[in-house]
Amino acid sequence: MQISSVNDVKIYNLSHGKSLPEWLTDRKKRQLQKKDVDIQRRIELIQDFEMPTVCTSIKVSRDGQFILAAGTYKPRIRCYDTYQLSLKFERCLDSDVVAFDILSDDYSKLVFLHSDRYVEFHSQHGHYYKTRIPKFGRDFSYHYPSCDLYFVGSSSEIYRLNLEQGRFLNSLQTDAVEHNVCDINPVHHLFASGTAEGRVECWDPRVRKRVGLLDCALSSLTQEIEVQSLPSISALKFSGSLFMAVGTSTGQVLLYDLRSSQPLLVKDHFYNLPIKSLNFHDQMDLVVSADAKIVKIWNKDTGKVFSSIQPESNINDVCMYPHSGMLFTANEDPKMNTFYIPALGPAPRWCSFLDNLTEELEESPESTVYDDYKFVTRKDLETLGLSHLVGSSLLRAYMHGYFMDIRLYHKVKSMANPFAYEEYRKDKIRQKIEEMRTQRVQLKELPKVNKELALKLMEEGDEVELASRKKKGKALPTILGDDRFKVMFENPDYQVDEQSEAFRLLNPIVSKVSQKRKKQLQLLAQDATSQEEENEEEEEEGQPSSEEESSDDENSWVEEVREQRRLLRQEEWDRRHQERKDADRNTVLLESKPRESQKSVFRAENKKQSQPQFYQIKSGEEFRSFNDVSCKQKLQKASLEERLKLEEHSGTSNMTDTAVGSKQLTFRLKKSEQQRKQQQAERDHHEERKKLRRSAGHLSSARGRGWAGRRGRGRGRGLH
Repeated sequence: MQISSVNDVKIYNLSHGKSLPEWLTDRKKRQLQKKDVDIQRRIELIQDFEMPTVCTSIKVSRDGQFILAAGTYKPRIRCYDTYQLSLKFERCLDSDVVAFDILSDDYSKLVFLHSDRYVEFHSQHGHYYKTRIPKFGRDFSYHYPSCDLYFVGSSSEIYRLNLEQGRFLNSLQTDAVEHNVCDINPVHHLFASGTAEGRVECWDPRVRKRVGLLDCALSSLTQEIEVQSLPSISALKFSGSLFMAVGTSTGQVLLYDLRSSQPLLVKDHFYNLPIKSLNFHDQMDLVVSADAKIVKIWNKDTGKVFSSIQPESNINDVCMYPHSGMLFTANEDPKMNTFYIPALGPAPRWCSFLDNLTEELEESPESTVYDDYKFVTRKDLETLGLSHLVGSSLLRAYMHGYFMDIRLYHKVKSMANPFAYEEYRKDKIRQKIEEMRTQRVQLKELPKVNKELALKLMEEGDEVELASRKKKGKALPTILGDDRFKVMFENPDYQVDEQSEAFRLLNPIVSKVSQKRKKQLQLLAQDATSQEEENEEEEEEGQPSSEEESSDDENSWVEEVREQRRLLRQEEWDRRHQERKDADRNTVLLESKPRESQKSVFRAENKKQSQPQFYQIKSGEEFRSFNDVSCKQKLQKASLEERLKLEEHSGTSNMTDTAVGSKQLTFRLKKSEQQRKQQQAERDHHEERKKLRRSAGHLSSARGRGWAGRRGRGRGRGLH
């Protein structure tokens, strides 16, 4: 049980507390009740008073013994017996229930209006009959004198179904496009329907003619109320023979006397939400109105708030138990709430123990709510220019400030500062910009180690921030702002060698620092803030931004890899060429020495097989020693890398880079002497055959022309 006090009115939430699952044993439940205080204070007034998912509407039978609730999922109806404080029966339905009504004093005659246009009738044993209306229905009412059901919905017609004859009667033709709700006066049986255009049409069932029309949308628009759209009628309820309450989709409740076209009172909920339920408490002249957020109880003569209830979940329907202070709410939650307000009346007969229980409770109220009032301090009054109201009835002193009417507060604030919204909007934009700036990587000076890498990471961080700003997402952390990687920019051992072969092959884009980036390095080292301004000016002038550069790098990374590969080959070829030049120079020096010293040198070199032998290479010739046995042994002992380099230089293999970054190696096998001779013999034979071949093309053309000519000449002579 939860106790709260609103405007000095105590409200007891009997459904508050933990619910125990059904599969727990009685012993386990008793143990939990001994240990948990919340379970000890829990009051389970009606057993299993809940729905599997959501409860949409709830009603009490006229005899007060049965409580019926409709919910989902699956669509179902549950009936609770208050005398037994438990569930009596449950029936599952084919579709969701839009509205239902109890035609008898108990649960024996029920009518359900479904979302698929079906009207279903239930008797005491269960399903009885089902029919269908032409248009989708939204509400219906039962006229007891004629046994007629009036259905309203997404149509201008009001359909009539007579239960005594079991057939549809002529529909009522209205001027409205759609109808939302309807109700029948319990005294003189006047039928009223609320339209989507914000009007209420009143019909006399005896003559089937419209007897009145109320424009509630125009009456709900007052000077203090601000609406964003045309109000439509969302709730309708009669009280006695003369009073009628109308709820609009913009959160206003209009109280009418049927003898006047102007409302007696307009009550605003200040939530801009449609009014979902209206009820009257006739014993105390109170109106109980509810939207999705709050249930307000107020006096129908003055509009003064008596109390209010604000459940944890949204409200779908409110049902008052007759002649008592108890009410039920159907919520967007499995549990249906039960509230007991002793100030409204005594507890029902089937739970009379609540009166004794509430008298014994001495818990202090948990919350105090002041509806329609705004708390302001003296400084706020000076800002608004309302200091002269201190001591008047418009301000109620409370603690270190005052309470004032919220309508007066909004009106005075809009007059005191008409540009408050623009200033608020500019402040929000400024705060967003500051938040984005703090997320950037701001370095007053570049680190001493890996400056190029730091600059590259800064540019990538700007690109990521721009992308996240477009997607309205959070900025991702960068390496520069992570303490785990700060040693990489402080310790010289982590310096990246951009001239190494592995770096140039694996990172062709990062290794090639453009002239613009080098210039940025120099400028950032001098003044980081000025460089940021220069970068912004350059981007505004149309120079390529970092995003465009990154896209160009992504498009040309394959060419960069090939270029690096070509440069490495050129460097390798230059190195080998330099080695050959050194070998030639050494050979020339050896030839210039005397023969004796030269022979001794060659003898010494022959003794040392491990030392290389030098030969004079003539221009245009290539040095190959594959026929030498010693060279073959050296090649077998050499590593795969050295052999690949030799084969690549000799032209027997070719290494290329594929599009995905891997390498492709192509070998050309060396042919033997016998194969070369055979190929040469085949080529010679082919050339000889080409010389001996004789063409016969001229013979066919000559014969054709001669035969045709002779034949033509013969014909000419024959004619002459």
